[in-house]
Amino acid sequence: MVMEEEEQTVKLAESCMVTPSDETPMHGLWLTPIDLTWATTGHIPFLHLYRSASASASGAGAIDDAFFNVARLKAALAKALVAFYPLAGRLGVDAHGRLQIDCAGQGALFVVARPDLTVDDFGSSQPSPELKRLLFPRVEDHSPSLMCGVQVNFLKCGGVALGMALHHIAVDATSAFHFFQTWSAISRDGDAAEATLERPCHDRTLLRPRFPPVVHPDALTVFCPPNHQTPSRDHSPHAVTNQIFVLSKDQVAALKRVCANGVSTFCAVSAHLWRCVCAARRLHPDATTRLIFPANVRASLSPKLPGSFFGNGIIMLGATGKVRDIASKGQLASVAGRIRGAISRMDDELVRSAIDYFEIAGGQTSNQAGSMPETELRVVSWRGMHDADFGRGKPLMVHRAVQPFAGIAYLMDGVGGSMRILLSVEAAIVNDLKRLLLHANF
Repeated sequence: MVMEEEEQTVKLAESCMVTPSDETPMHGLWLTPIDLTWATTGHIPFLHLYRSASASASGAGAIDDAFFNVARLKAALAKALVAFYPLAGRLGVDAHGRLQIDCAGQGALFVVARPDLTVDDFGSSQPSPELKRLLFPRVEDHSPSLMCGVQVNFLKCGGVALGMALHHIAVDATSAFHFFQTWSAISRDGDAAEATLERPCHDRTLLRPRFPPVVHPDALTVFCPPNHQTPSRDHSPHAVTNQIFVLSKDQVAALKRVCANGVSTFCAVSAHLWRCVCAARRLHPDATTRLIFPANVRASLSPKLPGSFFGNGIIMLGATGKVRDIASKGQLASVAGRIRGAISRMDDELVRSAIDYFEIAGGQTSNQAGSMPETELRVVSWRGMHDADFGRGKPLMVHRAVQPFAGIAYLMDGVGGSMRILLSVEAAIVNDLKRLLLHANF
């Protein structure tokens, strides 16, 4: 790939702050105990790739002014920031030193760039610091921290790579894609879109802790408390490679058939991946292994959170087992059942216990995955996140710019019903893992 062969330069055509187009609330936005666990994670790097009608592999496509028109994008962003006003804010602290979002309409960073790349350069692109450097706004250069930055990259073939960085303390993936859909709809349909769009719910007190906080003992058998982690020798960045594996539509269907009983695609694919990683790592049969995954709590509370709740509505759940019970041949359905069982146990009490756990910890927890034991695997679903249509169709793909730590996988929709698995693993196990993941019998 071009980006890996030689260092590319970035030609910046514009850089500015886009502020909300109308008045927005001016206050310090209280952050939930769940939000605070993501404070050290920083910005989530989302990449949306679009091919214009004139895009070609040769790079001969001309820039189409109607395709991602900059003035229209900025005007639509300004309107979207009225409803999603926390993304125009800055990270701050309240009178007691607790983190909050200072909402005063300061704006989102908006950058236009012209990298020397084509759409087809991204066909097998792996997450990397170089990908982030080329295609994403330098939000880290701003203090206090921005909540949102956007970089519109006009490729030499006529396509567009849209790099968006949203601070994780402000949003989870569900909220981020709600914002993307709103911005793209306003850009595509103008004022007519605003009447049909679901407005975000900013009442984060819906996830306030109880008084006094209490953690139910059974909650910790499923809920996985985060903790501060530091890079270890076995999982240093030098030992890690980022790989993209693609399961065909037929392979995904075959996994679900083996699992049967209405098991979800997430459970089936995660079970297969977990088994393959355990085998490729050659873990001891008596070792205990754990699969960790973020679960959306919005529908698990009583009463349920609004579907449009804007913030971090996720907690980490886990399924565990002995390696021999996870990796042995013929155990796929059983392993998928373990994952499904963990999800089924997420109810109001478990979620409230998780919130109270974070409150008791007093901000001394972090969801940032610095390093994990090789017995653990974290799987995150970004499926169903391809709806950001700015007027010329949905993106070819949604990608993550960088993922430096081993043991983390992202599940994303592929072409024609396939599934792309973006996986960060130890370089030494890649060949075995590919064989097991793509060619092994279930």
